[in-house]
Amino acid sequence: MTTSTKRLPSWFKSKKSKLTATKSLSKLLETEVPNSICQEARCPNRSECFTKGVLTFMILGITCTRNCAFCSVTHGIPKPPNKNEAHSILSAIEKLNLKFVVLTSPNRDDLDDGGAGHYAYIVKEIKKKYPSVKVEVLIPDFQGDEDALKTVIDSKPDVINHNMETISGLYYKARKGSVYKRSLEVLKKTKELAPHILTKSGLMVGLGENEDQLIQAFKDISNSNVDILTLGQYLKPDKNNLDVERYYTPEEFDQLKNHALEFGFKYVFSGPLVRSSYLAEHIFEGAKEGAELFEH
Repeated sequence: MTTSTKRLPSWFKSKKSKLTATKSLSKLLETEVPNSICQEARCPNRSECFTKGVLTFMILGITCTRNCAFCSVTHGIPKPPNKNEAHSILSAIEKLNLKFVVLTSPNRDDLDDGGAGHYAYIVKEIKKKYPSVKVEVLIPDFQGDEDALKTVIDSKPDVINHNMETISGLYYKARKGSVYKRSLEVLKKTKELAPHILTKSGLMVGLGENEDQLIQAFKDISNSNVDILTLGQYLKPDKNNLDVERYYTPEEFDQLKNHALEFGFKYVFSGPLVRSSYLAEHIFEGAKEGAELFEH
């Protein structure tokens, strides 16, 4: 496999048209939806999503109670949940004519339910005003609180996503405050409580893992009955974050996809710029059609 280089590989270069689209939609985000994970986490592929008029809304503020070494979201003491976030999201859905919405948040360990009630409130508001809009929630682990998880499930999102992010052996380095087995249990419990809802998880590569460790992670996630797996390249968002140990080629991502499919995932989306919510609508439709999980 490819070794790391200081220079960003050619397959990460963005076209000028995409950069223009990024600037255009960024203006809307700054005025209408100030809390977008696309901006807050400095997502490297936001330009492509923006050209399609798709973005992931970040609810529960922009301050995280944890301080993961791979993430650039602000760490500190968060503000209380703001129910007005729902109004801004509903307005953006109308302006952008969105058909598929992704909601995510920082970890909110300061809240009794980890923010689950706020997730549920916004999902319900979206479904009430736009019944045809599909909603994916990319949730934190809620510190393993099953009641909090049930609260989100009861709001009836179409996809529940919880990212594993990396292999077990790198949690101490990349995900301080999180527990590998606890995250697996969140995914497993979600499918047990709501077998009709698509479940999803994502992994980053390039943090120092090897192929055997990745394959073990595929097995662990599959054993938690996850339907959809995303695989993408870790890119250092800020000078204070973990360094990239190496870059994987597009061909290697194809190989990883084939390995993952052997474990029975219904859909695997794998590529250098793939992120958990990247082209989420496309992944949802692919999983829905491939698995025939939904009746028409």
